[in-house]
Amino acid sequence: MEIQLWWLLALPLFFGLGWMAARIDLKHLLSESRALPQSYFRGLNFLMNEQPDKAIEAFVDVIKVEPQTIELHFALGNLFRRRGEITRAIRMHQSLLERDDLDESQKLYTLFEIAQDYLKAGLLDRAEESFVKLEGTSYAESSLRFLLEIYEQEKDWLKAAETARQLTKLTGQSYQKEIAHFYCELASQEMMNSKTDEARTHLEDALYVHRRCVRSNELLGEMEANLGHFEEAILAWKRIESQSPDHLSLVAEKMVEAYEKLGRLEEGLRLIKGYLSSYPSVELMNVVFDAELKANGVESAYHLVRDELRRHPTLLGLDRLLEAQLMEAPMERRKDLELIKNLVHQHAQSLSQYRCETCGFNARQFYWHCPACGGWETFPPRQAEEREK
Repeated sequence: MEIQLWWLLALPLFFGLGWMAARIDLKHLLSESRALPQSYFRGLNFLMNEQPDKAIEAFVDVIKVEPQTIELHFALGNLFRRRGEITRAIRMHQSLLERDDLDESQKLYTLFEIAQDYLKAGLLDRAEESFVKLEGTSYAESSLRFLLEIYEQEKDWLKAAETARQLTKLTGQSYQKEIAHFYCELASQEMMNSKTDEARTHLEDALYVHRRCVRSNELLGEMEANLGHFEEAILAWKRIESQSPDHLSLVAEKMVEAYEKLGRLEEGLRLIKGYLSSYPSVELMNVVFDAELKANGVESAYHLVRDELRRHPTLLGLDRLLEAQLMEAPMERRKDLELIKNLVHQHAQSLSQYRCETCGFNARQFYWHCPACGGWETFPPRQAEEREK
């Protein structure tokens, strides 16, 4: 390959231009470094030596000397909030909001940050006011999510439902499940105040928003039963089968009680046995066992649970089988059976828990709203042992 003459002439020129550019950049860097206060470099040194507390104080000194360091204000404010020093975070962001030299994007960011400070501090009114101001800005989606969190904490379910609708429009993400639960919460409040008409309206709204909302039929059946309308209660609970058969276990015991109040215990028992055959679960088996024991005695209950245990072996089922055996065991065998029963029962109780699929929180009772992560309908209606197979 021949080397062109103009290459030889151009190479020194390119080298010279590169050297001049490097000199200019170096001079610029040195001039900027001299402009920075000594506290800035002390802060960096503390960070490199893993002394974050001393680094923070050094950077605070920088802000006092150089108030124009806006990005450092932001960084420190966020750091204070993460460390739980909420008062310092609020003070830092408040001082920024009072400045006149911030551009529009910086003002919006500062408002978004101080709103989070207020939320972390539990100052929900101030947090709400700040987040509302951000609607229609680039922080609208995040602000609406925080507002939804606030309204759930305040149990302001109507505002929560409206905010969820706004989020649906903004993001395209469906919040129908959450909105249905907000109406169910409103219905629960009205039921506690004996306002059945209002409660019924909210439950109808829940079903309109989300046809598969099991909780609405659960609450409707509960309300009808409290009014003595046992036929209507049973009809409401029966509708759960078409929504989510696994959730029948939540209302099975109430259904048996309603049939008993109507003097039709055997009919109710047949219905629950049918559910157990079609949708086997430990929870349904427990209800059927207790109902069979009450209606037809120990031997019948024993055979029922034994057959179910053969079909679906579980430790929780074995616990009920031993309970039935213990009821009819002769005295000479009772002590041995009690020992085995107690050992099995202790271990079965440790498995008899519901678990949130989002955060893994374990609970003895079923929750529609996880107490740990705040998720809606994150607990499967089956206890841990069955779901871990």
